[in-house]
Amino acid sequence: MALHFSDAIQIVDLYHARQHLWEVAHKLYPNDEGKQKAWMKIHQKRLLDRGKIEKLVGALRSIESDNPELIRKICIEADYFERNAERMRYPKFRGQHLFVGSGVN
Repeated sequence: MALHFSDAIQIVDLYHARQHLWEVAHKLYPNDEGKQKAWMKIHQKRLLDRGKIEKLVGALRSIESDNPELIRKICIEADYFERNAERMRYPKFRGQHLFVGSGVN
């Protein structure tokens, strides 16, 4: 894409990124919807939606668990957010009047 559209602004769909966070919330609190929502309120609304991806990655990497499946999922998602950080600067993109998601913004 960069070869033909070098000036294109790449944006990760906000709703797709949120889904990655929901997957972590479900793994962290598999049987507690209230805790899932509380965790998402912090990590989605205060970090992801505000483009604070480095803080989000730090928060994910600081989660400790004896569950290897959970740790693996957290590492995968932290890597995903880290790799796409510049494509997730949602406040900046909104400031440029760009759409950040496939839903209503």
